[in-house]
Amino acid sequence: MKKVMKKDLNQQSTADFTRPYPVFTPEMKATHTILIPDMLPWHFDLLVHVMRQEGYRVEVLHNEGRAVIDEGLKHVHNDTCYPALCVIGQYLNALKSGKYDPDHTAVLITQSGGGCRASNYIPLIRKALAAEFPQVSVLSLNFSGLEKGNSLHLTFGGFVRLAYSIFYGDLIMTCFNQTKPYETEKGSSAQVRAACVEKMKKALDDGSYKKLKKYAKSILQAFSAVKVTNEKRIKVGIVGEIYVKYSPLGNSHLEDFLLSEGCEPVVPALMDFILYCVINNVNDKKLYGKGKKTAWIFALVYRWLYAKQKKLIALMKKTRFEPLHDFEHLRRCADKVINQGVKMGEGWLIPAEMTALAETGTENIVCAQPFGCLPNHIAGKGAVRAVKQLHPDVNIVPVDYDPSATRVNQENRIKLMLATARESMKKERAEDKEEN
Repeated sequence: MKKVMKKDLNQQSTADFTRPYPVFTPEMKATHTILIPDMLPWHFDLLVHVMRQEGYRVEVLHNEGRAVIDEGLKHVHNDTCYPALCVIGQYLNALKSGKYDPDHTAVLITQSGGGCRASNYIPLIRKALAAEFPQVSVLSLNFSGLEKGNSLHLTFGGFVRLAYSIFYGDLIMTCFNQTKPYETEKGSSAQVRAACVEKMKKALDDGSYKKLKKYAKSILQAFSAVKVTNEKRIKVGIVGEIYVKYSPLGNSHLEDFLLSEGCEPVVPALMDFILYCVINNVNDKKLYGKGKKTAWIFALVYRWLYAKQKKLIALMKKTRFEPLHDFEHLRRCADKVINQGVKMGEGWLIPAEMTALAETGTENIVCAQPFGCLPNHIAGKGAVRAVKQLHPDVNIVPVDYDPSATRVNQENRIKLMLATARESMKKERAEDKEEN
């Protein structure tokens, strides 16, 4: 009887993932609102603007709190994937709020297509929606051929605008984080950020967004005009799994917490992750003999994106702002710690970012990872010792994010790291006084 029950359960589980699902048709662009989880607070203002230019009615969800997590727990096992749990919780919580008509609503998720549970988000989301909102279709935005029949269709120009939006979003995020902790007039950095975002939206509307040098200079000049103090602050880098690294829901508002502690958050550019995904497809041909027909396309895309990144770095070096990491330098940093063939999840990018941060004076690092995310525990937490051998003074604290972890415990772990950092800063100041 036990064998029969086990067989029935397996059949039921398979059926849950293979049952027919609602398809998003071209006609629905005019009638349906597409909900997006709040993953990229710095970039979505521009990315969503591009999607709306392409004719989609898109809305980013900002609902959060324990109710969202509990909603996710109803449909996703707590050991499966915390980002998936957060995303599904946001969707269902929003659909139950009464704000949206389920008959005219769809949801969207981005996918990298790598060897990670994120590549299985679509079946998880569909299974959860089928239980309560079976009429809601699930869309995928990806560049790896996943979900071809139910994906967000953008024009070539739309993809180009997305790329430029990421570059401008990275620049605004970096300048803000290097200005906000030092501003003499409270709120001035936020005002500049809002103004820069609106300026870039207009550039996307009139087609002038490709003038990278012009708009990058204007963003740098706008933030340079903010009055700041000369006070030295503790810099804290944030690395880890892509969702919890950026999402306020996923990382318990980590950036806000660091700012409240008088620190300067140092968040690596989103374009680094895009370049990481692109170059991995090139490496696949060299290392594994895979993707021989498409590797040259990815190589072209990589060269184009990397050339744009180098222009931004060159402009930033002429200002007071610490420039973005050069991606080729990140690859060299990775080679000191781990092979670039290790590409599951965020793979070699995490130790590369930790090493690059340590080299540029950011010796305090939070490695944010979902509990049980094996690629990140291995390539992130597992590489800490190797990074410390290269940089003995680096202070890295891995922090797990999952439904059972309380925000207080997470912040207390970071506070212990900050206490060590403050002691080091006191010693440095005392040594400077003695020398003077």
